[in-house]
Amino acid sequence: MALPSSDKLIAALIRGGFQPRGKSRRGSHQVFRKELPEGARNVVVPLGKKEIPPGTLRSIRRQAGLTDKELADLLK
Repeated sequence: MALPSSDKLIAALIRGGFQPRGKSRRGSHQVFRKELPEGARNVVVPLGKKEIPPGTLRSIRRQAGLTDKELADLLK
């Protein structure tokens, strides 16, 4: 899977049911939230990146509770 930009990753999270909650204090990250029966999930995404670094993408995927395949499908 190619590394997505911040914009593509944000669009994928929104397709996956996450809603924007606000920016970080410095405004360099966006927080997304999804309400689930077992509790809410919060995901923090860096803004303005042409490519999200692989480790950051893995962390975001884990925060979102997605598998590699689920994230890849959302990014299509």
